[in-house]
Amino acid sequence: MKFAMRMVAATAAVLCLGSAQAQKGEVIKMVRIDPLTGLLGPVGVSQLKGYQFFAEKFSGAPIPGNPGHPGNPAGVKFEVTGMDNKLSPTESLNALKAAIDQGVRYIIQGNGSSVALALSDAVTKHNERNPGKEVIFLNDSAVDPDLTNSKCSFWHFRFDADTSMKMEAMSSFMATQNDIKKVYLLNQNYSHGVQVAKYAKETLARKRPDVQIVGEDLHPIAQVRDFSPYIAKIKATGADTVITGNWGSDLSLLVKAANEGGYNGKIFTYYAGVTGTPTALGTNGAGRVYQIAYSHYNMGGQMDKWMKEFKTKYNDDFYTGSTIRIFETLGAAMAKAKSTDPLKVAAALEGIKVQSFNGEVEIRKADHQLQQPLYMSVWEKASAKYPYNPENTGMTLAPLKEYPNYVSSTPTSCQMKRP
Repeated sequence: MKFAMRMVAATAAVLCLGSAQAQKGEVIKMVRIDPLTGLLGPVGVSQLKGYQFFAEKFSGAPIPGNPGHPGNPAGVKFEVTGMDNKLSPTESLNALKAAIDQGVRYIIQGNGSSVALALSDAVTKHNERNPGKEVIFLNDSAVDPDLTNSKCSFWHFRFDADTSMKMEAMSSFMATQNDIKKVYLLNQNYSHGVQVAKYAKETLARKRPDVQIVGEDLHPIAQVRDFSPYIAKIKATGADTVITGNWGSDLSLLVKAANEGGYNGKIFTYYAGVTGTPTALGTNGAGRVYQIAYSHYNMGGQMDKWMKEFKTKYNDDFYTGSTIRIFETLGAAMAKAKSTDPLKVAAALEGIKVQSFNGEVEIRKADHQLQQPLYMSVWEKASAKYPYNPENTGMTLAPLKEYPNYVSSTPTSCQMKRP
């Protein structure tokens, strides 16, 4: 009897080992569904390069003594391709179906919360109808809080900080700036832009009730070619500060109009480091343009080396650090689950903690929102201390304040329905 029990235990151990070993060398095909053409195409193209660059770095087993190639503990290989959605939810759903038909089980997206909401809903419904063929949705940049609150899904994981989390940190910084008296809110007219305005008003009323909101505008996303009329309105209100969640061409053209229109107030942004905006800023925004984000250009250590290598290879700047977090957590979850099956990997991702480029980060089990530090940085001349200069501007985003995980973390109303 004892011998039989030992045989059962030994067989179980072999099967377990075989399951873990079976992952090694397995190819994980991933598709990023985002704009690759149009006004916002340059952002999506740059980010896709980032995925392909880091897919190579995080593929296969770790190489001892080579921190530049961390690999992953599951030993799998990552392959990432892109599909152009033209920032359209309808195009995105068509791309999702095409990717699933091709056997892809890991979907990535980030630009546009309206797209993310449509994809999250579609992925959830697909998984309910197709047991055994589940898909995981990895969200690197879509920051509408609803995605991890009222519309949370077991199959959706967000690696950026949401709009409310960033505004908590931004308003904490603004509360210390005594010269801020009058604020103008200018945002894109979709879920993220609406949320930026909402949380700006709420957090400033709580932390700096003396600050006046002197104007507010929402404009069509990726359609405005000339922001000079908006700058004229801002100047007419006497606003000393602008808060904007704009990104891509909508931020580049806004700061260009501000520079040309002689607006000298502060501009607080979420995405000043994104493709095209550094060039539009030039030297005119020095000391006046701020960014709240989970990273900046001068993180130090291995990140600095990767960024230099990326720039040499692509003549482009890497700025979407959530790309790295996706590979780090996926590799750890696959090793933990001893499987690449999306259902098992999703369960393993819940509550997982990994050491990333700026300390430990955790995917909160309750809502699948990554908990991570945030940084306030300011646009200024590159220096020996902060040398990285995006788009060869001679300028950089220099860190001013780090906010640890617990400062920016916001409560969740998610009622997660698990399989």
